[in-house]
Amino acid sequence: MIRAVATAIAAAATFGALGQPKAPALTHQYADVNGVRLHYVQSGRGPLILFLHGFPEFWYEWKNQLAEFGRDHTAVAPDMRGYNESSKPVELSAYQIPVLVEDVRALAAALLGRAGGSTFTLVAHDWGGVVAWAFAAAHPEMLDKLVIINAPHPTIFARELRDNPDQQRASQYMLMFRGPAAEATLSANDHALLTSMVLGAGLKDGSVTEVDKALYLGAWSQPGALTGGLNYYRASAIGPPAVSGSPANAERPATSASAARSDGPAPAQAPSASEGPAMIIRVPTLVIWGDKDTALLTGNLTGLDQVVPTLTVKHIPDATHWVVREKPDEVNRFIRAFLAQP
Repeated sequence: MIRAVATAIAAAATFGALGQPKAPALTHQYADVNGVRLHYVQSGRGPLILFLHGFPEFWYEWKNQLAEFGRDHTAVAPDMRGYNESSKPVELSAYQIPVLVEDVRALAAALLGRAGGSTFTLVAHDWGGVVAWAFAAAHPEMLDKLVIINAPHPTIFARELRDNPDQQRASQYMLMFRGPAAEATLSANDHALLTSMVLGAGLKDGSVTEVDKALYLGAWSQPGALTGGLNYYRASAIGPPAVSGSPANAERPATSASAARSDGPAPAQAPSASEGPAMIIRVPTLVIWGDKDTALLTGNLTGLDQVVPTLTVKHIPDATHWVVREKPDEVNRFIRAFLAQP
């Protein structure tokens, strides 16, 4: 069931978009799906395009895309479960990939039922991209096109965590995020570490405003929101091997004992790339990559065409992991051009 909130926010009053005519209004709505209530923001009318954020973002990551693609689409950006105004289950099992995929399927089905049509375009970043890869593998019949932004394909990421020492070192933060002190570390001093990590560069160059910062702090301060986001890491069995001397190792959770509990974190380990069949994506796919991402290295693109046969890759050389916010016009142009392809 979908319920519209009475107040609509005028997108053009907040967001500029490529000098084009006034952007459509944003409406805040809720969908009760898959046992949770998901908050989402919608813009425009037309074919459905759905945007999935990563950690530690929320719907607002996509503000520029809602303004741009709401001109000729039903553009929707949810708070994924565990974040901001959406439900925040306490069980780790509620954050496993099949559950998250079902959230997307059920939300998309509800939105398609209102907007018409039977297929949609999925755009996703970071953890949203992890879910989107799995969704595309499980439900290709629902997708017109897939757009992934700085999010590794599971088969390729498994290989990189096994074979690439640079990616192993770059991923040590995952061990800290899985540990029991993660919430306290990230929320200390009014979320100073998160603010520096996610917004720091933008605050320095002016691309992130004090209004933006206040909205992020509000989302991170929602009761249970940090734990909800961190539970994506804790519920995943995929993680890097510990690198000697990494500060994250001090926060590394127990492995076999805690994993045996239904509510305990799965063991962080680098899986073998040959442990299971490769996840083949049979949907036309655009991958946009900020090459200065220090957490997800460009090695994650090597061999990607072997598991994504219909693949387009676009590099943004001077962008980091936060490319959606750093280079919104370039991201929008790449997506526009991809959508225009037959």
